[in-house]
Amino acid sequence: MPSASIITPDAPLSGDSCPAGDAAATNPFSLPALPLQSKPNNTVTKRIFVAATRMNDGKTTTCLGLYGALQSIFPRVGFIKPVGQRFVDVQGQKIDEDSVLLDSIFQVRVPIESMSPVAIDGTFTRRFLENPSELLPALEDKICRSFDRVSWEKDFTIIEGSGHAGVGSVFDLSNARVAQLLNAKVILVSPGGIGRPIDELSLNKSLFDKFGVEVIGAILNKVESDKIDLVREYAGLGLARLGIPLLGVLPVQKALSAPNLSQIAEEIQGKWLNGRRGGAKQRVQRVIVGAMAAKGIVDYLQPGTLIITPGDRDDIILAALASATLSGGGQIAGLVVTNDVRPHPKLAELLAQTEIPVIATREESYEVTSRINHMSVKTQPQDTDKFPIIKKLIADHVDLAKIIASV
Repeated sequence: MPSASIITPDAPLSGDSCPAGDAAATNPFSLPALPLQSKPNNTVTKRIFVAATRMNDGKTTTCLGLYGALQSIFPRVGFIKPVGQRFVDVQGQKIDEDSVLLDSIFQVRVPIESMSPVAIDGTFTRRFLENPSELLPALEDKICRSFDRVSWEKDFTIIEGSGHAGVGSVFDLSNARVAQLLNAKVILVSPGGIGRPIDELSLNKSLFDKFGVEVIGAILNKVESDKIDLVREYAGLGLARLGIPLLGVLPVQKALSAPNLSQIAEEIQGKWLNGRRGGAKQRVQRVIVGAMAAKGIVDYLQPGTLIITPGDRDDIILAALASATLSGGGQIAGLVVTNDVRPHPKLAELLAQTEIPVIATREESYEVTSRINHMSVKTQPQDTDKFPIIKKLIADHVDLAKIIASV
């Protein structure tokens, strides 16, 4: 559980003067609870709303990278995810995990509860549909006040959406509606390609258009390096026909989609047998099923490789041990022993003398492999190796100048 603080200042969070303008000069922390707000009081702070065409398109990664890149231009950057569907408990409050993630990395210095005003739990939609006329104004008020608080004394605020344009429509807080509510222009993030991204971006833009929200551009994510020029040219032409500028094309970064062993252990409900202290953050680049003879696996005993094998495959475990001994350390990323079969006690003793991470699971090898290969890998606060990659990815491949000029 990442650490996060709840700050509720009665005065500015810093000694800096706030942005010019009457709307920004009113301390949002001192305003009375009534009347309910139907729009933010802050009309000065620059803002951008980041949405995506689908889940796991790279929206959170884009927000992290944009935040880091904008910090080099604006001294004070704020963040808010108005509607969150995946949350953690922070001092008794439901806080969206992306807000916790960004705050843990950048120490945003705004109240954490204002960064995540609305958390959608399992009964939220039903509660809303039973009494929408009363709940909606209160939710909009909460979002507007939270935006004012996270934007207090900020030069630029990033607003992260919750998926595609229509997510949240069931309770009248779709991404398009929230962007309209906060008077924010939109960047859309989509997986790379030409035909499908253009189709999906067109569909999303139509809903933002309906709410009178301007889409200032699109970022195409996870494009193979040898196809970047092709995608940039033809997707750029296709998007231009829709009135959507292409703001950037992001190449695939394998390190960002590679899970660490802690994530894998959680996914397969595994139990650590060895090497947890040093191996929990070990990142897995390749998964190999140890179904061949030991001599066939020798070529795979390389850094970043996770070997999945039944616990009674002594030959494969011995090969991993020999490799670790010869290399002077735990060369592979780790071992997952399956079928609820533990290594022979003598082998377990030898493993304990190495730093080779070993995880045991009840499931059989191919089921474990399938689950790992289909994992959705989210960036976590402890993924410190990813943050410089994300920041550089956005700084090198996204037209920040065009974004700033558009808002």
